[in-house]
Amino acid sequence: MKSILIKSVFFFFIAFHIQAQELLPFVENYNKSDYQGDNQIWNVAQGKDGAMYFANNHYLLRYDGVKWEKYTLPNKTIIRSILIEGDKIYSGSYKEFGYWYRKNSKMHYVSITKKLRLFDEKDNEEIWKIFRFKGALYFQSFNDIFIYDGKNIKKIKFPFLISYCFPVENNLYAASVRYGIFKMNGNRIANPKGWNVLKNTVVHAIEKYKGKTYIFTQKKGVFVVEKNGLRSWDNPINETLKSATINVAKFIKGNKLVIGTGNRGIIILDLSTNLYKNIERDNVLMNNSVLSLAIDKENDLWLGLDNGIAHVEVNSPISFFYDNSGILGSVYSVAITNKGYLIASNHGVFEYAAGKFNMMPNTQGQGWNISKIDNKYIIGHNDGSFSYDNGSLTKINGVSGGWNMSKSSINDTYFQSTYSGILVYDNYKDLTQYKIIKGLAKPIKYVAQNKRNEIWAADNYRGLYRVLLDDNYNTKKVENVTQQNKITNDFGIKIFEFRKEILFLINNSWYTFNSISNKLVENELFNSTFKNVSDVVSIDEDHFMVLQNGVLYHIYASGNKFIWNIIQEKYYKGKLINENLRIFKNQNHYLFNLDDGFISLKLEYENKQKSAVEIEAFSDSNLVPNDSKIKFNTELKINVISGIYGASKPNLFYRFDKSKEYTPISDGLIILNNLSSGFHSVEIYKHDGATYDKVSTFEFKVAEPWYFSFWMVMLYLLVIGAILFFYYRWNKFRYTQKLKLQAEELKHQQEILEMELKKENELNIQEYEKHILELELQTKSSEVAGKSLSIAKQSEMIENIQNILETEKDFSKLKSEIKKAIKINEVNKHEWETFETNLNQIHNEFIINLTKKFPNLTPKDIKLCVYLKMNLSSKEIAPLMNISFRGVELHRYRLRKKLNLTQDENLSKFLLSL
Repeated sequence: MKSILIKSVFFFFIAFHIQAQELLPFVENYNKSDYQGDNQIWNVAQGKDGAMYFANNHYLLRYDGVKWEKYTLPNKTIIRSILIEGDKIYSGSYKEFGYWYRKNSKMHYVSITKKLRLFDEKDNEEIWKIFRFKGALYFQSFNDIFIYDGKNIKKIKFPFLISYCFPVENNLYAASVRYGIFKMNGNRIANPKGWNVLKNTVVHAIEKYKGKTYIFTQKKGVFVVEKNGLRSWDNPINETLKSATINVAKFIKGNKLVIGTGNRGIIILDLSTNLYKNIERDNVLMNNSVLSLAIDKENDLWLGLDNGIAHVEVNSPISFFYDNSGILGSVYSVAITNKGYLIASNHGVFEYAAGKFNMMPNTQGQGWNISKIDNKYIIGHNDGSFSYDNGSLTKINGVSGGWNMSKSSINDTYFQSTYSGILVYDNYKDLTQYKIIKGLAKPIKYVAQNKRNEIWAADNYRGLYRVLLDDNYNTKKVENVTQQNKITNDFGIKIFEFRKEILFLINNSWYTFNSISNKLVENELFNSTFKNVSDVVSIDEDHFMVLQNGVLYHIYASGNKFIWNIIQEKYYKGKLINENLRIFKNQNHYLFNLDDGFISLKLEYENKQKSAVEIEAFSDSNLVPNDSKIKFNTELKINVISGIYGASKPNLFYRFDKSKEYTPISDGLIILNNLSSGFHSVEIYKHDGATYDKVSTFEFKVAEPWYFSFWMVMLYLLVIGAILFFYYRWNKFRYTQKLKLQAEELKHQQEILEMELKKENELNIQEYEKHILELELQTKSSEVAGKSLSIAKQSEMIENIQNILETEKDFSKLKSEIKKAIKINEVNKHEWETFETNLNQIHNEFIINLTKKFPNLTPKDIKLCVYLKMNLSSKEIAPLMNISFRGVELHRYRLRKKLNLTQDENLSKFLLSL
C-alpha cells in the first residue's frame, strides 16, 4: 500500500510539474574559455573569407571553424561595432574608427581618424553602429554621425541623444529615446506623421519584409508602418515580446522572424503558422541576454550574448528534443503520436502533449522499445509489454524485457525478443494472445523471418541461432549457427533485413546464410561497401542507418547503389546508447534516441559536403606556405578550414606521405611531430562513408638537422682530413722514433750504468756531507748550550751583585766585591752574537715557516717564539731577552693575539706544531 502511494505521488509530480522542450535547432555555445576574450559580444558579422568576426569589448575576435584569434586596437579601446565589406572589416570604438585587413594569416588595423580631429576633447563618443547608405559609410555614435565617402569625412551632430540609426531602402531613420524616430534628409530631420507613439521609447530595430516596415521597440513590442502612422502588430506573440525586452530582430529564410531579447534568449517565429520556438537558458542557450545576431552563408544564426557566443543551426534538417532536467532519463525509444510523443526511457514511459511530460501509470522503470502496429503502440518494458492507444495504456503481458519487435517478411506475424526468449504474435488484432518459442529460453535481442517455418535469433551476449518450426510455431530444431561455422568471436551479433534478405553483422563482417550448403557466407556487396560498421538500424525498405567508426550515416539505397549522407558527430557525440539505437519513422521524418532526448531528421536528408577547403600551416607560430621549408625537430600545425559551420560541414580525413591509412581530422586540426628531414605531403580527403575524395594537398620540406647542414658536413670532412693527416704524421713520427730508440738503446744502457755509478758516488758524498752537517749541528748546539750557560751565569752574577749590595755596607769593600763578581761572570759581546747566530741556524726552518704564516711578527716576537719552542720558561727567557719576568708575560700575551689564538689553545704546543 505504501509503495502504491509513493508511486502515485511520483506520477502526480511528473504529470504536472515537468515542462518539456519542443524540437529545437542544434546550438553550439562558445564561452570565454573557448575564445579567451571578454564577456559581451556587441556585433557579429561573417567575412568574405567565411570566417566569423565579433566585436568583443577590447578584442576583435575571428573564428574560422578551427581556431580562434583575437586582436586589440592600438589604443586598446573597446570595439562596439563592425561592418564587413569585401576584404575590409570596419570597426568603431571610443573616439576611433578604421578598418582591418588580413595578410599572412594575421589581422592588421588601419585607422581612418588617426590624423583627423573629428572628436572634441570634451566628447565621450563611441561608435555603436556602422552601415552603408547611398554609397557612403556611416559611423554612428549617440550624439554624432560621421559620413565617409572613401576620402572625406562629414560630421553631423544631433541636437539630442539617439540610440541607433536605421537605413531602410532609400530612407534613413534616427531613433531618439526621448523624442521618438526622426527621418533624416541630409542635415535636416523630422518626425514622420503618426509616429508619436514611439516617443520615450527605445527602438532597437527597423526591418522591411514583404513590403511592410516593422519597428521593434525595447518594451512596447512591434509596430507596423502604415500610410497614416503606426499600428501595433496584431500577431499573438506581440504581448510576449513586450515583457521580453527586444534587443535585436531580423527576418530570415523560410518566412521566419528571429528576435533576440534581453531576458528570454531568442524567439524564432514561423510567420506561416504563427508558431514559435524559444531558445533560452532553460533549454540549450548559455545566456538569456542577446546583444547582437547575424546570418551566415548557410542561413544559420550567430548570436552575440551578454556572456558568450552561440551558433544556432536554424537552417539544418536536424532538430533536437532536449531534457536538461534529467527527469526523463536516457531515452531508449520514441514514437510520434497524434498528441505529441511517446517516449520509453530508463525512468519509465512518458507521454508528451501540450508542452508537458506525463508519466504513464505503472510504467516506472526501464522502457526498451516502442513499435507501431496498426494504430496501436506496443511498448516493451522491464515489467512486461504495454499497448498504448489514444492516451490509454493497457498491459498485454507480463513477460519481462521486451527488447525489440519485428515483423515477419512473409506474413503479418510479429516477433518480440525478450529477456527469456521469443514471443510470437500471429494475430496483430489481438496482441494479448501470444506463443512462446520453445527450446530458446535465453535473452534474445534480435529476431527476423524471411522464410516459412524458419526464424533467426541473435543472443543478447553471443551466438546466432536458426530455429526451425512447424506451422503452429512449435520448435523442431535449434541450431547454433556461429558454432557450426566455427566463428569464435560471435559477441553482439546484429540481424539486419534488407529488401527481404537477412544479413548478419558479426565482428564487423557481413554474412548471409546459404540454404544449400547450410553455412554462413560473407556478403560481398555489404563487406565491400560497409566496412568497419558496428551497428545498423533499418528505417524502411530503401533507407537505413549505420554506425561506422563512431559516426552515423544515413544510407539511401537506389537499386544496387548506396548514397551516403553523414550525420555529424557533434550532434550525438557521447550521447548514443551503445547497442540500443532505435529509429521511428513518421511520414517524411524519422526519430532516433539519445541519452538526453532524441533527434528528428528528414527522411530525404542529403548532406552535400563542400569540397573546397583552405589550408593554413604554422610552425613556431609562423605561417608556413605550401611548398616551403620548416626547421628540423619542430611541430607543424595544419588548420584545414572548410568555412562551413552547420550540418553540411565536410567529414575530413588526411593521408601523410601517401600512406594507406586515412586519419580523421579532429576539429579541423592536424598536428605533426617528429618529422624526418626531406620532402613530405599531406593529402586532405572528404569522406562520405564509402569513398574518399581528395580535396587538397599541402607539401613542405623539413630541413636537415643542424648537424647535417652543408657547413657542418664541410667541418666533418675537414676534421676527418685533419685526423688522417695527423695519424699519418704520428705513424711516421713513431717509425722515426723507433729507429732512434733502437740506435740510442745501447747508448741509453751505457748511460744508465754511468748514472748508477754517479748516483752511488753522489749518495756517498751526501752521506759524508750529512755527517759533517750533523757534527756542525752538534757543535753549534754545544755552543748554544754554552752560551745559554754563560747567559745564565750573567744572571747569577747580577743576583750576586744584588746580594752584595744588600749585605755589604763598607763602600770600598763593596766596590771590590762587585768588580770581582763582574769579572767572574763576564760575557763578552762576541759570545752573545755567536749565540744568536747559532740559535737562528738551528731553528731556521721554524723561523721561515713562522714568518710565512705570520708576516706581521717582529724580530723580538720571533726570538720569543724560538725560546718558547725550546720549552724555556718565562723566568729563563727574561734574562735572554734582557727584560723582566712580567715583561715576558706581557710579550707572550701580545704574541697570542698576533697568532690569533683562543684562550683554550696552548702557545708552546701551537709553536711546536708548526
